[in-house]
Amino acid sequence: MKVALLVALMVFGAAACSPKTGGAAGALPDDMDLGNPQAKVTVVEYASVGCPVCAKWQREVYPAFKAKYIDTGKIHYVFREMLVGQGPELAVAASGFLLARCAGKDKYFAVNDAIFKNQEQAFQAPRETLVDIAKSVGMTEDSFNKCINDETALKALNDRVERHNRVDHVNSTPTFVINGKSMEPGYHTLDEIDAAIKAAGG
Repeated sequence: MKVALLVALMVFGAAACSPKTGGAAGALPDDMDLGNPQAKVTVVEYASVGCPVCAKWQREVYPAFKAKYIDTGKIHYVFREMLVGQGPELAVAASGFLLARCAGKDKYFAVNDAIFKNQEQAFQAPRETLVDIAKSVGMTEDSFNKCINDETALKALNDRVERHNRVDHVNSTPTFVINGKSMEPGYHTLDEIDAAIKAAGG
């Protein structure tokens, strides 16, 4: 694992943005999820809000994927956080995930979506962009500062990433795991995901 400096804290970069893989299907207590937990098919996405390939998938495929599978309750969707790259990618990912967790579970995905949509801007002006996103979900700049400098929360994030890397053998983003079976890491069209869900019984 590479080590990179973020704000005044140390965070660990675990992966490469878009190639080995694995992945566990079982839900974890700190998972963030959407859809129907009782669905026959669970789709786990390992991604980083600092990964350009993940952002491209989020913009181009996720809206239709969500409408077809999550909103209809056909699948259980689990999002697992990864820290990838270095420099701006790593800083945006770590600060972004801390912010999303601070916003609360009901706003977690809204924060992630906003970071993905404004990723290029975040790379150029990370603090300003993330503060704007924090304010859009009701946080203040002071609460944002406390959030991204919370060493306990940062350690928990690092622990999650390390677990996904070590236990689930995920070292590239995005990685999709459908009912425990990993797809090749990287960008996948909706048709490709459709086929994998169908093969899993969905």
